[in-house]
Amino acid sequence: MRLKGKVALVAGAGASGAVIGNGQASAILFARQGAHVLCVDALAERAQATVDSITKEGGSATAFRADVSKAGDCRAMVEAAMERYGRLDILHNNVGISVRADVVEVTEEQWDKVMAVNVKSIVLAAKHAIPEMKKAGGGSIINVSSVAGLRANQSTPYSTSKAAVVGLTRSMAGDHGRDGIRVNCILPGLIYGPMTAPRMDEEIRRKRREAGALGTEGTGWDVAWAAVFLASDEARWITGVALPVDAGFLVMSPTTSVRLAQQKF
Repeated sequence: MRLKGKVALVAGAGASGAVIGNGQASAILFARQGAHVLCVDALAERAQATVDSITKEGGSATAFRADVSKAGDCRAMVEAAMERYGRLDILHNNVGISVRADVVEVTEEQWDKVMAVNVKSIVLAAKHAIPEMKKAGGGSIINVSSVAGLRANQSTPYSTSKAAVVGLTRSMAGDHGRDGIRVNCILPGLIYGPMTAPRMDEEIRRKRREAGALGTEGTGWDVAWAAVFLASDEARWITGVALPVDAGFLVMSPTTSVRLAQQKF
């Protein structure tokens, strides 16, 4: 019960398909570790599905519909957490969208949408959450970035937004450390999740597995366990960190990948 008595707000707590996502897994694990969880999603039925999974296990959770790219919705979801649970200790920002385009192909509307959902949402959520965390004596904010923020991935808007999350995390950590608020981010690697599963076959999954040093496939649960650690008091002396959860993807080079592939034959 590493989070016993804490209240967590998980933005992006639903999943878009049968494959469990980072936010859904994090909400479930937070509850298993003793937290009361406000499950927030742009689609109410997705948030409720996660709540149902939690309550079936005897956990404590409620659903809330919000578009976190809008200031009013972010204010409302924090107010809901305070009304339902009386405090706020953990904010987990997990929303994200992608557009496959480079700077020549991307439209202004696409660019603005990705930045609003992936970056502005974190600013707006934190803007309303931090004052309540201060009242509670501190807290933990966990932002989800991506290894795509450090390497090209055929989506300039997405890569740029995820790089911005790393910078935003560090800035927030510096600004609010003396408030007792820790701010960290997670960089998921090539996990098998709801955003990627629909366009994958077994060959693509194999190639993604082999892109990491461990040669294994990651899921939303791997990201969620990292979130549990960063949310817990075990990480009380950790802030401003960008933590890759990527099976060693970022340490690999094309030469290393070829060598490992040849060792199999």
